[in-house]
Amino acid sequence: MKISASILAFASVASAHYVFPSLVANGAATSEWQYVRQWTGYYSNGPVTDVNSLNIRCNVDASTKSASTLTVAAGSTLGFTAKASISHPGPLQVYMAKVPSGSTAATWDGSGNVWFKIFGQGPNFGGSLTWPTQGATTVSFKIPAAVPSGEYLVRVEHTALHSASSAGGAQFYISCGQINVTGGGNGNPTGLVAFPGAYKATDPGLMINIYYPVPTSYQLAGPAVWSG
Repeated sequence: MKISASILAFASVASAHYVFPSLVANGAATSEWQYVRQWTGYYSNGPVTDVNSLNIRCNVDASTKSASTLTVAAGSTLGFTAKASISHPGPLQVYMAKVPSGSTAATWDGSGNVWFKIFGQGPNFGGSLTWPTQGATTVSFKIPAAVPSGEYLVRVEHTALHSASSAGGAQFYISCGQINVTGGGNGNPTGLVAFPGAYKATDPGLMINIYYPVPTSYQLAGPAVWSG
């Protein structure tokens, strides 16, 4: 059987990339795309590269897609699966956005200055930069105990920096899950941003040569983490 060079090339590129298709709750992964919005072209595992595109919010067409909504407790650990592992170097960040009154996580598009960061993880420093999530098949984080109860979109973002020495070279691997937080607190999340709008292609955490000279510091793109 003959396999075309174009098919082999596509398979090679897809295998080097990754996608976040499932939530992880109570130590177990849910079904793929059960609680995570399945974006157009997900099978390519491809990244978003334009920070000014609507795709930077929840990936291609996912602002208008829908999934089921998972109930989780404030203060609990939540996660995403990474398929087929996070192969590129770069930081991991997680944002949440509270669904406004009159909408549901299944119908809301996540527009406006509504996203707050709950997790951010940069590199370890030494003779070279090392990235805690590189090679991982799951990533996890805590839902802040102070976050108010209600429905949210939760957005995972891994930014690959291997080609980020010029503007537009950063690759964003993004998914948005749908959750209903119970037992929440009275916190008032700060540092609210919009996607697109939160980043510029020339932000120091997005336009950087991570190889030489080896950086001695790193600034995550976007607002500070809100923990309650």
